[in-house]
Amino acid sequence: QVQLVESGGGLVQPGGSLRLSCAASGRAFSSLSMGWFRQAPGKEREFVAARSWRATNTYYADSVRGRFTISRDNAKDTEYLQMNTLRPEDTAVYYCAAAIFGDGSRTSSMYRYWGQGTQVTVSS
Repeated sequence: QVQLVESGGGLVQPGGSLRLSCAASGRAFSSLSMGWFRQAPGKEREFVAARSWRATNTYYADSVRGRFTISRDNAKDTEYLQMNTLRPEDTAVYYCAAAIFGDGSRTSSMYRYWGQGTQVTVSS
């Protein structure tokens, strides 16, 4: 079993930044592919960013490419999503997800383990 705990959400003004964290436990962090997804009210969950388990490949949704960056700290067993130049349309609950030896899929069903979600609100 893999447990994921997210943190770092909050209220930020348009143009601001936030960094989300996802702490993993229960399995060697280096074996995990990690993904970030988000779900806005009344909308389906959508892909944001992902990293392959070897960390050789990263993937981004077109809507966030150039503004968001996925990264990890192996020493802390933690995945990060740095979000810059935030827009009101980025408002959503953000979820991190993990797949063992995954390739960084954009498909939510490819991830077996999920965090509880953290709210990000971009508003003036």
